[in-house]
Amino acid sequence: MVERLKYKYYLFFLFGVIFILQPSYAQVDFNKTPEDDLGIVEDKFQEYFYEALKQKGIENYERAVESLLKCIELDESVPVLYFELGKSYNKLKNFGAAEDALKKAVNKDPDNEWFLDELYGYYASQNEYDNAIKTVKQLVDYHPDYKEDLASLYVRVKKYNDALKILDDLDKEHGISISRDMMRNRIYEATGRKKDQIKNLEQRVDNNPEKESNYLALIYRYSENNQKEKAFETAKELLKINPNSQLVHLALYKFYLDDNMPGKAVESMKIVVKSTQIKPEAKLKVLTDFVKFAGEHPEYEEDLMEATALVEGTNNSKTLIELGQYYLAKNSKVKALENFEAALKMEPNNFGVLKNVLLLYLDLEQFNVANEKSAKALENYPSQPLLYLINGVSFNNLNKPQKAIDTLEIGLDYIIDDVKMESDFYNQLSEAYTLLNNTVKAKTFSDKAKQLENTN
Repeated sequence: MVERLKYKYYLFFLFGVIFILQPSYAQVDFNKTPEDDLGIVEDKFQEYFYEALKQKGIENYERAVESLLKCIELDESVPVLYFELGKSYNKLKNFGAAEDALKKAVNKDPDNEWFLDELYGYYASQNEYDNAIKTVKQLVDYHPDYKEDLASLYVRVKKYNDALKILDDLDKEHGISISRDMMRNRIYEATGRKKDQIKNLEQRVDNNPEKESNYLALIYRYSENNQKEKAFETAKELLKINPNSQLVHLALYKFYLDDNMPGKAVESMKIVVKSTQIKPEAKLKVLTDFVKFAGEHPEYEEDLMEATALVEGTNNSKTLIELGQYYLAKNSKVKALENFEAALKMEPNNFGVLKNVLLLYLDLEQFNVANEKSAKALENYPSQPLLYLINGVSFNNLNKPQKAIDTLEIGLDYIIDDVKMESDFYNQLSEAYTLLNNTVKAKTFSDKAKQLENTN
Protein backbone atom coordinates (compact mmCIF):
# COMPACT_ATOMS: atom_id res chain seq x y z
CA MET A 1 0.00 0.00 0.00
CA VAL A 2 2.68 2.49 1.06
CA GLU A 3 4.91 1.34 -1.82
CA ARG A 4 2.11 2.20 -4.26
CA LEU A 5 1.89 5.69 -2.85
CA LYS A 6 5.65 6.09 -3.03
CA TYR A 7 5.52 5.08 -6.68
CA LYS A 8 2.96 7.81 -7.26
CA TYR A 9 5.29 10.23 -5.56
CA TYR A 10 8.21 9.37 -7.83
CA LEU A 11 6.09 9.98 -10.91
CA PHE A 12 4.90 13.20 -9.38
CA PHE A 13 8.44 14.23 -8.54
CA LEU A 14 9.79 13.33 -11.97
CA PHE A 15 7.31 15.52 -13.79
CA GLY A 16 6.71 18.17 -11.17
CA VAL A 17 9.83 18.87 -9.07
CA ILE A 18 9.77 22.50 -10.15
CA PHE A 19 6.20 22.80 -8.89
CA ILE A 20 7.28 21.45 -5.49
CA LEU A 21 10.12 23.89 -5.39
CA GLN A 22 8.52 27.04 -6.72
CA PRO A 23 5.77 27.67 -4.11
CA SER A 24 8.35 27.71 -1.33
CA TYR A 25 10.93 29.59 -3.36
CA ALA A 26 8.67 31.75 -5.48
CA GLN A 27 11.13 34.59 -5.72
CA VAL A 28 13.46 32.43 -7.85
CA ASP A 29 12.85 32.62 -11.61
CA PHE A 30 15.03 30.02 -13.31
CA ASN A 31 14.32 31.59 -16.74
CA LYS A 32 15.31 35.08 -15.73
CA THR A 33 18.69 36.43 -16.82
CA PRO A 34 20.66 37.41 -13.71
CA GLU A 35 21.15 41.15 -13.46
CA ASP A 36 22.35 41.62 -9.88
CA ASP A 37 23.47 39.74 -6.74
CA LEU A 38 20.03 38.18 -6.35
CA GLY A 39 20.29 36.80 -9.86
CA ILE A 40 23.64 35.21 -9.03
CA VAL A 41 22.12 33.59 -5.96
CA GLU A 42 19.23 32.25 -8.03
CA ASP A 43 21.63 30.86 -10.59
CA LYS A 44 23.80 29.19 -7.95
CA PHE A 45 20.76 27.71 -6.21
CA GLN A 46 19.53 26.25 -9.48
CA GLU A 47 22.97 24.86 -10.28
CA TYR A 48 23.42 23.18 -6.89
CA PHE A 49 19.89 21.79 -6.82
CA TYR A 50 20.08 20.10 -10.20
CA GLU A 51 23.57 18.87 -9.42
CA ALA A 52 22.10 17.21 -6.31
CA LEU A 53 19.40 15.52 -8.39
CA LYS A 54 21.97 14.36 -10.91
CA GLN A 55 24.24 12.90 -8.23
CA LYS A 56 21.29 11.18 -6.59
CA GLY A 57 20.32 9.73 -9.97
CA ILE A 58 23.73 8.06 -10.31
CA GLU A 59 23.60 6.98 -6.63
CA ASN A 60 26.42 9.25 -5.55
CA TYR A 61 24.62 10.25 -2.38
CA GLU A 62 27.57 11.94 -0.67
CA ARG A 63 27.89 14.41 -3.55
CA ALA A 64 24.11 14.86 -3.53
CA VAL A 65 24.26 15.77 0.17
CA GLU A 66 27.05 18.29 -0.48
CA SER A 67 25.03 20.05 -3.19
CA LEU A 68 21.86 20.09 -1.10
CA LEU A 69 23.69 21.61 1.86
CA LYS A 70 24.99 24.36 -0.45
CA CYS A 71 21.40 25.04 -1.50
CA ILE A 72 20.38 25.27 2.16
CA GLU A 73 23.19 27.77 2.79
CA LEU A 74 21.63 29.97 0.09
CA ASP A 75 18.05 29.54 1.35
CA GLU A 76 17.13 27.35 4.30
CA SER A 77 13.39 27.89 3.88
CA VAL A 78 12.82 25.46 1.00
CA PRO A 79 11.18 22.25 2.40
CA VAL A 80 12.02 20.01 -0.56
CA LEU A 81 15.74 20.45 0.13
CA TYR A 82 15.41 18.76 3.52
CA PHE A 83 13.21 16.08 1.99
CA GLU A 84 15.87 15.19 -0.60
CA LEU A 85 18.60 15.55 2.01
CA GLY A 86 16.81 13.07 4.32
CA LYS A 87 16.49 10.51 1.55
CA SER A 88 20.18 10.80 0.65
CA TYR A 89 21.23 10.50 4.29
CA ASN A 90 19.04 7.40 4.54
CA LYS A 91 20.85 5.83 1.58
CA LEU A 92 24.14 6.59 3.32
CA LYS A 93 22.78 4.91 6.49
CA ASN A 94 23.26 8.15 8.39
CA PHE A 95 19.93 7.58 10.07
CA GLY A 96 20.10 10.29 12.72
CA ALA A 97 20.76 12.97 10.11
CA ALA A 98 18.07 11.46 7.86
CA GLU A 99 15.45 11.75 10.60
CA ASP A 100 16.45 15.34 11.41
CA ALA A 101 16.26 16.37 7.77
CA LEU A 102 12.90 14.71 7.15
CA LYS A 103 11.42 16.22 10.33
CA LYS A 104 12.54 19.66 9.16
CA ALA A 105 10.86 19.07 5.80
CA VAL A 106 7.61 18.12 7.56
CA ASN A 107 7.85 21.06 9.99
CA LYS A 108 8.25 23.48 7.09
CA ASP A 109 5.41 21.91 5.09
CA PRO A 110 3.27 19.91 7.52
CA ASP A 111 0.53 19.22 4.97
CA ASN A 112 2.84 17.66 2.38
CA GLU A 113 1.84 13.99 2.24
CA TRP A 114 5.02 12.96 0.38
CA PHE A 115 7.20 14.30 3.16
CA LEU A 116 5.07 12.53 5.75
CA ASP A 117 5.18 9.30 3.79
CA GLU A 118 8.98 9.36 3.63
CA LEU A 119 9.23 10.07 7.36
CA TYR A 120 6.78 7.26 8.07
CA GLY A 121 8.82 4.90 5.90
CA TYR A 122 11.96 5.88 7.80
CA TYR A 123 10.38 5.20 11.20
CA ALA A 124 8.96 1.86 10.03
CA SER A 125 12.35 0.77 8.67
CA GLN A 126 13.98 1.62 12.01
CA ASN A 127 11.26 -0.19 14.00
CA GLU A 128 10.34 3.07 15.72
CA TYR A 129 6.70 2.11 15.82
CA ASP A 130 5.43 4.80 18.18
CA ASN A 131 6.81 7.54 15.92
CA ALA A 132 5.56 5.65 12.86
CA ILE A 133 2.06 5.59 14.38
CA LYS A 134 2.12 9.35 15.02
CA THR A 135 3.19 9.99 11.45
CA VAL A 136 0.80 7.58 9.76
CA LYS A 137 -2.11 9.09 11.68
CA GLN A 138 -1.40 12.33 9.81
CA LEU A 139 -1.22 10.45 6.52
CA VAL A 140 -4.65 8.90 7.04
CA ASP A 141 -6.13 12.35 6.39
CA TYR A 142 -4.75 12.22 2.84
CA HIS A 143 -5.11 8.54 2.00
CA PRO A 144 -7.55 6.28 3.89
CA ASP A 145 -5.49 3.34 2.60
CA TYR A 146 -3.04 4.15 5.38
CA LYS A 147 -5.62 2.98 7.92
CA GLU A 148 -4.58 -0.60 7.27
CA ASP A 149 -0.95 0.39 7.86
CA LEU A 150 -2.02 1.97 11.12
CA ALA A 151 -3.79 -1.25 12.15
CA SER A 152 -0.65 -3.23 11.34
CA LEU A 153 1.44 -0.89 13.48
CA TYR A 154 -1.01 -1.26 16.36
CA VAL A 155 -0.57 -5.03 16.10
CA ARG A 156 3.21 -4.62 16.31
CA VAL A 157 2.93 -2.61 19.53
CA LYS A 158 0.24 -5.02 20.82
CA LYS A 159 -2.55 -2.46 20.84
CA TYR A 160 -4.92 -5.14 19.61
CA ASN A 161 -8.21 -3.42 20.46
CA ASP A 162 -7.18 -0.32 18.50
CA ALA A 163 -6.19 -2.52 15.57
CA LEU A 164 -9.49 -4.45 15.64
CA LYS A 165 -11.49 -1.23 15.73
CA ILE A 166 -9.76 -0.02 12.57
CA LEU A 167 -10.27 -3.38 10.88
CA ASP A 168 -13.97 -3.34 11.80
CA ASP A 169 -14.35 0.16 10.35
CA LEU A 170 -12.54 -0.80 7.16
CA ASP A 171 -14.64 -3.95 6.76
CA LYS A 172 -17.85 -1.92 7.13
CA GLU A 173 -16.64 0.69 4.67
CA HIS A 174 -14.96 -1.46 2.03
CA GLY A 175 -16.09 -5.01 2.68
CA ILE A 176 -13.98 -8.01 3.71
CA SER A 177 -10.42 -8.37 2.41
CA ILE A 178 -7.96 -11.26 2.63
CA SER A 179 -5.13 -9.09 3.96
CA ARG A 180 -7.27 -7.65 6.76
CA ASP A 181 -8.61 -11.08 7.65
CA MET A 182 -5.07 -12.39 7.94
CA MET A 183 -4.24 -9.54 10.31
CA ARG A 184 -7.44 -10.10 12.26
CA ASN A 185 -6.67 -13.82 12.64
CA ARG A 186 -3.15 -13.03 13.88
CA ILE A 187 -4.69 -10.83 16.56
CA TYR A 188 -7.15 -13.52 17.63
CA GLU A 189 -4.37 -16.09 17.72
CA ALA A 190 -2.05 -13.82 19.73
CA THR A 191 -4.77 -13.00 22.26
CA GLY A 192 -6.53 -16.38 22.35
CA ARG A 193 -9.84 -14.66 21.65
CA LYS A 194 -11.43 -17.51 19.74
CA LYS A 195 -14.93 -16.59 20.92
CA ASP A 196 -14.54 -13.09 19.48
CA GLN A 197 -13.24 -14.60 16.24
CA ILE A 198 -16.26 -16.87 15.95
CA LYS A 199 -18.65 -14.06 16.92
CA ASN A 200 -17.21 -11.91 14.13
CA LEU A 201 -17.77 -14.71 11.60
CA GLU A 202 -21.30 -15.37 12.88
CA GLN A 203 -22.12 -11.71 12.34
CA ARG A 204 -20.78 -11.93 8.80
CA VAL A 205 -23.09 -14.85 8.08
CA ASP A 206 -26.05 -12.94 9.55
CA ASN A 207 -25.21 -9.77 7.64
CA ASN A 208 -24.56 -11.51 4.34
CA PRO A 209 -26.31 -14.89 4.35
CA GLU A 210 -25.80 -15.42 0.63
CA LYS A 211 -21.99 -15.31 0.74
CA GLU A 212 -20.48 -18.80 0.72
CA SER A 213 -17.04 -17.78 2.00
CA ASN A 214 -18.53 -16.54 5.30
CA TYR A 215 -20.03 -19.97 6.00
CA LEU A 216 -16.84 -21.77 5.03
CA ALA A 217 -14.73 -19.60 7.34
CA LEU A 218 -17.18 -20.17 10.20
CA ILE A 219 -17.24 -23.94 9.59
CA TYR A 220 -13.45 -24.00 9.73
CA ARG A 221 -13.29 -22.02 12.98
CA TYR A 222 -16.01 -24.10 14.63
CA SER A 223 -14.10 -27.25 13.70
CA GLU A 224 -10.82 -25.80 14.94
CA ASN A 225 -12.52 -24.94 18.23
CA ASN A 226 -13.90 -28.51 18.57
CA GLN A 227 -17.48 -27.29 18.03
CA LYS A 228 -18.20 -30.09 15.57
CA GLU A 229 -21.98 -29.98 15.89
CA LYS A 230 -22.11 -26.25 15.14
CA ALA A 231 -19.74 -26.76 12.23
CA PHE A 232 -21.94 -29.55 10.85
CA GLU A 233 -25.11 -27.47 11.25
CA THR A 234 -23.48 -24.51 9.51
CA ALA A 235 -22.38 -26.74 6.63
CA LYS A 236 -25.92 -28.11 6.23
CA GLU A 237 -27.31 -24.58 6.39
CA LEU A 238 -24.95 -23.51 3.59
CA LEU A 239 -26.09 -26.51 1.53
CA LYS A 240 -29.72 -25.43 1.94
CA ILE A 241 -28.95 -21.88 0.84
CA ASN A 242 -26.61 -22.99 -1.94
CA PRO A 243 -27.37 -26.60 -3.00
CA ASN A 244 -24.74 -26.31 -5.75
CA SER A 245 -21.92 -25.48 -3.37
CA GLN A 246 -18.94 -27.73 -4.00
CA LEU A 247 -16.54 -26.35 -1.39
CA VAL A 248 -18.86 -27.20 1.49
CA HIS A 249 -18.37 -30.91 0.76
CA LEU A 250 -14.74 -30.59 1.88
CA ALA A 251 -16.20 -30.37 5.38
CA LEU A 252 -19.39 -32.37 4.93
CA TYR A 253 -17.78 -35.68 4.00
CA LYS A 254 -15.91 -35.78 7.32
CA PHE A 255 -19.03 -34.90 9.30
CA TYR A 256 -20.95 -37.64 7.51
CA LEU A 257 -18.21 -40.16 8.30
CA ASP A 258 -18.23 -39.14 11.97
CA ASP A 259 -22.04 -39.49 12.06
CA ASN A 260 -21.85 -42.95 10.48
CA MET A 261 -23.52 -41.85 7.26
CA PRO A 262 -21.19 -43.58 4.77
CA GLY A 263 -23.51 -43.18 1.78
CA LYS A 264 -23.65 -39.41 2.15
CA ALA A 265 -19.91 -39.31 2.87
CA VAL A 266 -19.16 -41.11 -0.41
CA GLU A 267 -21.50 -38.76 -2.26
CA SER A 268 -19.64 -35.74 -0.84
CA MET A 269 -16.25 -37.24 -1.63
CA LYS A 270 -17.30 -37.78 -5.24
CA ILE A 271 -18.45 -34.15 -5.52
CA VAL A 272 -15.07 -32.98 -4.21
CA VAL A 273 -13.12 -35.17 -6.62
CA LYS A 274 -15.20 -34.02 -9.61
CA SER A 275 -15.18 -30.33 -8.61
CA THR A 276 -13.63 -27.70 -10.87
CA GLN A 277 -13.45 -25.24 -7.97
CA ILE A 278 -11.45 -27.30 -5.50
CA LYS A 279 -7.66 -27.31 -5.64
CA PRO A 280 -5.88 -30.59 -6.52
CA GLU A 281 -4.15 -30.76 -3.11
CA ALA A 282 -7.52 -30.72 -1.32
CA LYS A 283 -8.96 -33.30 -3.71
CA LEU A 284 -6.06 -35.62 -3.07
CA LYS A 285 -6.42 -35.28 0.68
CA VAL A 286 -10.04 -36.37 0.32
CA LEU A 287 -9.03 -39.23 -1.98
CA THR A 288 -6.50 -40.38 0.63
CA ASP A 289 -9.30 -40.47 3.22
CA PHE A 290 -11.46 -42.28 0.66
CA VAL A 291 -8.79 -44.98 0.30
CA LYS A 292 -8.72 -45.57 4.06
CA PHE A 293 -12.51 -45.56 4.19
CA ALA A 294 -12.81 -48.15 1.39
CA GLY A 295 -10.28 -50.32 3.19
CA GLU A 296 -12.69 -50.48 6.15
CA HIS A 297 -15.84 -50.64 3.98
CA PRO A 298 -15.06 -52.87 0.98
CA GLU A 299 -18.63 -52.47 -0.31
CA TYR A 300 -17.58 -48.96 -1.47
CA GLU A 301 -14.56 -50.16 -3.41
CA GLU A 302 -16.29 -49.56 -6.75
CA ASP A 303 -16.94 -45.95 -5.72
CA LEU A 304 -13.27 -45.60 -4.86
CA MET A 305 -12.28 -46.92 -8.28
CA GLU A 306 -14.56 -44.32 -9.86
CA ALA A 307 -13.06 -41.53 -7.77
CA THR A 308 -9.53 -42.71 -8.45
CA ALA A 309 -10.15 -42.67 -12.19
CA LEU A 310 -11.24 -39.05 -11.94
CA VAL A 311 -7.94 -37.91 -10.43
CA GLU A 312 -5.58 -40.15 -12.36
CA GLY A 313 -2.61 -38.21 -13.66
CA THR A 314 -2.67 -35.77 -10.78
CA ASN A 315 0.84 -35.22 -9.53
CA ASN A 316 0.69 -36.15 -5.89
CA SER A 317 2.98 -38.90 -4.70
CA LYS A 318 1.42 -39.19 -1.25
CA THR A 319 -1.96 -40.22 -2.65
CA LEU A 320 -0.34 -42.61 -5.13
CA ILE A 321 1.54 -44.26 -2.26
CA GLU A 322 -1.71 -44.54 -0.28
CA LEU A 323 -3.38 -46.15 -3.28
CA GLY A 324 -0.43 -48.50 -3.72
CA GLN A 325 -0.71 -49.60 -0.09
CA TYR A 326 -4.47 -50.02 -0.49
CA TYR A 327 -4.12 -52.28 -3.52
CA LEU A 328 -1.31 -54.16 -1.80
CA ALA A 329 -3.58 -54.87 1.16
CA LYS A 330 -6.23 -56.08 -1.28
CA ASN A 331 -3.59 -58.34 -2.91
CA SER A 332 -4.07 -56.48 -6.18
CA LYS A 333 -0.36 -56.42 -6.93
CA VAL A 334 -0.52 -55.15 -10.51
CA LYS A 335 -2.51 -52.05 -9.48
CA ALA A 336 -0.27 -51.60 -6.45
CA LEU A 337 2.81 -51.66 -8.68
CA GLU A 338 1.28 -49.12 -11.10
CA ASN A 339 0.72 -46.64 -8.28
CA PHE A 340 4.10 -47.21 -6.62
CA GLU A 341 5.89 -46.79 -9.96
CA ALA A 342 4.05 -43.52 -10.60
CA ALA A 343 4.96 -42.30 -7.10
CA LEU A 344 8.61 -43.30 -7.61
CA LYS A 345 8.80 -41.15 -10.74
CA MET A 346 7.81 -38.17 -8.59
CA GLU A 347 10.02 -39.16 -5.65
CA PRO A 348 12.97 -41.05 -7.13
CA ASN A 349 14.85 -40.88 -3.80
CA ASN A 350 12.04 -42.41 -1.74
CA PHE A 351 13.65 -45.68 -0.64
CA GLY A 352 10.45 -47.04 0.87
CA VAL A 353 8.63 -46.77 -2.45
CA LEU A 354 11.64 -48.18 -4.31
CA LYS A 355 11.65 -51.20 -1.99
CA ASN A 356 7.94 -51.85 -2.65
CA VAL A 357 8.44 -51.58 -6.41
CA LEU A 358 11.38 -54.04 -6.45
CA LEU A 359 9.62 -56.58 -4.23
CA LEU A 360 6.53 -56.41 -6.43
CA TYR A 361 8.68 -57.12 -9.49
CA LEU A 362 9.76 -60.34 -7.76
CA ASP A 363 6.21 -61.22 -6.71
CA LEU A 364 4.98 -60.67 -10.27
CA GLU A 365 7.91 -62.70 -11.62
CA GLN A 366 9.32 -59.76 -13.58
CA PHE A 367 12.84 -60.99 -12.85
CA ASN A 368 14.65 -59.18 -15.66
CA VAL A 369 13.23 -55.83 -14.56
CA ALA A 370 13.91 -56.63 -10.90
CA ASN A 371 17.51 -57.52 -11.74
CA GLU A 372 18.13 -54.39 -13.81
CA LYS A 373 16.42 -51.98 -11.37
CA SER A 374 18.04 -53.47 -8.25
CA ALA A 375 21.50 -53.27 -9.85
CA LYS A 376 20.89 -49.61 -10.67
CA ALA A 377 19.57 -48.95 -7.17
CA LEU A 378 22.77 -50.40 -5.68
CA GLU A 379 24.72 -47.59 -7.35
CA ASN A 380 22.82 -45.15 -5.16
CA TYR A 381 22.44 -47.35 -2.08
CA PRO A 382 25.57 -49.57 -1.95
CA SER A 383 25.11 -50.45 1.73
CA GLN A 384 21.46 -51.58 1.62
CA PRO A 385 21.40 -55.39 2.11
CA LEU A 386 17.82 -55.71 0.84
CA LEU A 387 18.91 -54.57 -2.62
CA TYR A 388 21.61 -57.29 -2.73
CA LEU A 389 19.01 -59.85 -1.69
CA ILE A 390 16.56 -58.77 -4.41
CA ASN A 391 19.39 -58.76 -6.95
CA GLY A 392 20.42 -62.25 -5.84
CA VAL A 393 16.87 -63.61 -5.99
CA SER A 394 16.46 -62.25 -9.52
CA PHE A 395 19.76 -63.85 -10.62
CA ASN A 396 18.68 -67.22 -9.20
CA ASN A 397 15.37 -67.03 -11.05
CA LEU A 398 17.19 -66.09 -14.25
CA ASN A 399 19.36 -69.20 -13.78
CA LYS A 400 22.53 -67.21 -13.15
CA PRO A 401 23.57 -68.80 -9.84
CA GLN A 402 27.20 -67.68 -9.79
CA LYS A 403 26.18 -64.02 -10.17
CA ALA A 404 23.61 -64.58 -7.43
CA ILE A 405 26.36 -65.92 -5.13
CA ASP A 406 28.64 -62.98 -5.90
CA THR A 407 26.06 -60.35 -5.02
CA LEU A 408 24.64 -62.24 -2.02
CA GLU A 409 28.08 -62.64 -0.41
CA ILE A 410 28.69 -58.90 -0.70
CA GLY A 411 25.30 -58.13 0.79
CA LEU A 412 25.88 -60.37 3.81
CA ASP A 413 28.54 -57.95 5.06
CA TYR A 414 25.97 -55.15 5.35
CA ILE A 415 23.43 -57.02 7.50
CA ILE A 416 23.23 -55.67 11.04
CA ASP A 417 21.07 -57.41 13.66
CA ASP A 418 18.47 -58.70 11.20
CA VAL A 419 18.12 -62.44 11.69
CA LYS A 420 15.22 -62.79 9.23
CA MET A 421 17.13 -61.12 6.41
CA GLU A 422 20.29 -63.11 7.16
CA SER A 423 18.24 -66.30 6.97
CA ASP A 424 16.83 -65.21 3.59
CA PHE A 425 20.37 -64.62 2.30
CA TYR A 426 21.43 -68.14 3.35
CA ASN A 427 18.37 -69.69 1.70
CA GLN A 428 19.17 -67.90 -1.55
CA LEU A 429 22.82 -68.96 -1.36
CA SER A 430 21.64 -72.53 -0.79
CA GLU A 431 19.43 -72.27 -3.87
CA ALA A 432 22.29 -70.85 -5.96
CA TYR A 433 24.63 -73.69 -5.00
CA THR A 434 21.86 -76.17 -5.71
CA LEU A 435 21.61 -74.75 -9.22
CA LEU A 436 25.38 -75.28 -9.50
CA ASN A 437 24.97 -78.89 -8.28
CA ASN A 438 27.17 -78.13 -5.26
CA THR A 439 25.06 -80.04 -2.74
CA VAL A 440 27.58 -79.75 0.09
CA LYS A 441 27.57 -75.97 0.13
CA ALA A 442 23.87 -75.91 -0.58
CA LYS A 443 23.25 -77.95 2.58
CA THR A 444 25.68 -75.84 4.60
CA PHE A 445 23.76 -72.65 3.84
CA SER A 446 20.40 -74.37 4.21
CA ASP A 447 21.41 -75.54 7.69
CA LYS A 448 22.56 -72.03 8.63
CA ALA A 449 19.20 -70.66 7.54
CA LYS A 450 17.29 -73.24 9.59
CA GLN A 451 19.45 -72.61 12.63
CA LEU A 452 18.66 -68.90 12.48
CA GLU A 453 14.97 -69.56 11.94
CA ASN A 454 14.89 -71.85 14.98
CA THR A 455 16.62 -69.33 17.23
CA ASN A 456 14.39 -66.49 16.10
